[in-house]
Amino acid sequence: MRLGEQIEGDWQAALAALAWQIDCGVDEVVGDAPLDRYDLPEPVPKAPAPVAAAEPRGARPAPVSAAPAAPPAPAAPDAVALARASAARAATLEELRAAITGFDLCELKRGARSTVFADGNPAARVLVLGEAPGRDEDLEGRPFVGRAGQLLDRMFAAIGLSRQSPDAETALYITNVMPWRPPGNRDPSEEEIAMMRPFVERHIALVAPDLIVVMGNTPLYALTGRRGIMRARGQWDQALGRPLMPMTHPAYLLRNPAAKREAWADLLAVQARMRGTANGAQVPLSKE
Repeated sequence: MRLGEQIEGDWQAALAALAWQIDCGVDEVVGDAPLDRYDLPEPVPKAPAPVAAAEPRGARPAPVSAAPAAPPAPAAPDAVALARASAARAATLEELRAAITGFDLCELKRGARSTVFADGNPAARVLVLGEAPGRDEDLEGRPFVGRAGQLLDRMFAAIGLSRQSPDAETALYITNVMPWRPPGNRDPSEEEIAMMRPFVERHIALVAPDLIVVMGNTPLYALTGRRGIMRARGQWDQALGRPLMPMTHPAYLLRNPAAKREAWADLLAVQARMRGTANGAQVPLSKE
């Protein structure tokens, strides 16, 4: 028998023997020598973790060094108090202009092109207080120079008053609560009004007019703490010890021409008040 045929025969015999064992249910192959499982080496136990020595009773834990505390943030400046102090130091209108120009705590100043201070004759008996500069006023640096300003000039010219007049009896002095234009011509906030009120009060004290005309809600609120110009207009009031006449803003009259009739009645009340004061009579604080 050849070697190859012998190997093939042994392989066939081995395969047949394996198949026979599988058929008999054999599922595990064991060695020729028996294994004593009770004679296996014992497992080596793990060394226990070291235990920290107990601290004596009453001992304080070692202090843990903490990171140094950050210094407290500086408190925000009191803008109203600083404005009041700055305004009080102004002894003249020029000093007041410089104080307002140098006041940097109002955010409106950052976006404005000009500081709009005033226009007209400081000796005037009538002071007109507006709200805030618009686009034209910001560009030119004077109050009431746009369409609303042109209407204001015509309104007061009708009762013989002008910002160009050198005569105190016929002169007009004009300023605003806010010297800087609010973005988008929005209304000034209460915080912004409160911040600039000391300058407004000092401005009026230095000019010392016989009476004040406030035009719009912002100056009415700045001097009286009340809003509602439509209810207040035409009714004499007082502010800072002076007669005060609330009127609607000329910009409102441009949008609502029918309201010019009421504005004309308010102007006649101002004229009557001035004439009564000039003749030595005191006109009562009521609607005229």
